[in-house]
Amino acid sequence: MGETLAVAGPDGLLRCPWGVAPDDYRAYHDEEWGRPVRGDRALFERLTLEAFQSGLSWLTILRRRPGFRAAFAGFDTARIAAFTEEDVARLLRDPGIIRNRQKIEATVANARVAADLADGELTDLIWSYAPDPATRPAPRGVGDVLATTPESTALSRELRRRGFRFVGPTTAHALMQACGLVNDHLADCRFRAPVR
Repeated sequence: MGETLAVAGPDGLLRCPWGVAPDDYRAYHDEEWGRPVRGDRALFERLTLEAFQSGLSWLTILRRRPGFRAAFAGFDTARIAAFTEEDVARLLRDPGIIRNRQKIEATVANARVAADLADGELTDLIWSYAPDPATRPAPRGVGDVLATTPESTALSRELRRRGFRFVGPTTAHALMQACGLVNDHLADCRFRAPVR
């Protein structure tokens, strides 16, 4: 069986296979995934969503993103850091998000860590683990896309050292892919753009 390469979408453009369908995936693949994301709030949102995705389909998270934004105060870390046990109980009843106590409590704990950082520090911390793009050849097929890397393992270790939870190496790598720290669009994907 041959390796899965970029495939044509309904518009004839070559894409990473996961980004062809459904429409939600295609829009996310074409417009967001792999594009550089900076800013503490934006990166905290992505970190939170990647943690919630653990064990689930990304499509489930993507379709509930508006619910997550509403439930978690637009990912304002200072506001989330002030959440109480009553807020956790409220979130456990919220059908707009994934109602997982451990992940909800981790988000509140992570917000408390992030809220204590200086402005821009979370962005600088995460981006400090971006590898040199020249050292990463474009993946030809899906088999070339890694689930973890030395950089994601190091980022995970540093985030956990600082007190973040649900940030294992696979989650850290998914964050790096989603936020453009690495460019894992396949070589023939029409939406592969230079990193940074």
